[in-house]
Amino acid sequence: MMASQVPKVLPQALALAGDSLAHGEPVLIFDAPDREGETDLVFLSEKATPELIRLARTDAGGLICSAISDEIRVRIGLPFASELLQLGSDRFPILGEVARQRLRYDARSAFGITVNHRTNFTGVPDNDRSVTIRALGELAKAAPSLTDEALQAQFVREFTSPGHVPLLYSASGLVRERKGHTELAISLARLAGLSESATVCEMLGDSGGPRSPEAARRYAEAHGWVFLEGRTIAEAVESWSA
Repeated sequence: MMASQVPKVLPQALALAGDSLAHGEPVLIFDAPDREGETDLVFLSEKATPELIRLARTDAGGLICSAISDEIRVRIGLPFASELLQLGSDRFPILGEVARQRLRYDARSAFGITVNHRTNFTGVPDNDRSVTIRALGELAKAAPSLTDEALQAQFVREFTSPGHVPLLYSASGLVRERKGHTELAISLARLAGLSESATVCEMLGDSGGPRSPEAARRYAEAHGWVFLEGRTIAEAVESWSA
């Protein structure tokens, strides 16, 4: 499915989730019990505010990362973190030793580089991170109308690395290739016809592990937010692609 191929009709839950993202509200996505078994709080990157960053770090508690589609990554020319580790291993052999070849829950990591917006001071306060993430979302929103050269120039003009916002890159086949939160979030954005950058943060529990899907669902219901299971998004992608 190409970015321009947006379904005319979505299942109600996905339509509600897409509308929520478009209006700057978060949605909660549970991947699967046989994968990470985690629920992520997800919002559209271009809608980032200091309040959303604060919500993610206080109510979710995991790592706040911004995902972009593989198409945007390729057009900008961004490497995966694993590729950088391998490239640096000739000079620093320890990098090749610590590079994780396979995750316990998946074939590979979605992690790329980390960035700050050039206007940031340290980059970590809610205000700074919201500026960085919102700029990433605006870049993703503008991407379809930009040449590759213009997209690259805008990325360089706005961001520095290393920074305090980790980038995640979706698989090129999205959920047909990999069913991580990166692919689930970008698939949802694509199905809803939104810009292809979403920010995700794992929801942690008081026990030290991930928040249970039941507790995450109750949290979503208490706030009036959409809770989705990953299979709902994957089935919609498969249905549209058939």
